[in-house]
Amino acid sequence: MEQIPDRKKLIELAHYKMPYGRYKGRYLLELPEAYLIWFRRNGFPEGKLGDQMKAILEIKINGMEGLIRKIRQEFPLDTR
Repeated sequence: MEQIPDRKKLIELAHYKMPYGRYKGRYLLELPEAYLIWFRRNGFPEGKLGDQMKAILEIKINGMEGLIRKIRQEFPLDTR
């Protein structure tokens, strides 16, 4: 059975940015779908980044980008 992500994880996913490469500094949600599909074919990075990229690809495939944008807008990161 698939686990439902908790609130904290969704907020973190909404604010997660690409740490390196051509798209460094962009929110994962803003990565081109073709780029994420390339990673699916060739292997996602290990660890948290790979897990986040897999989740974003599923969100994009299922047309749920608006939900993540809304989460990012309604739950800004604490910048203190």
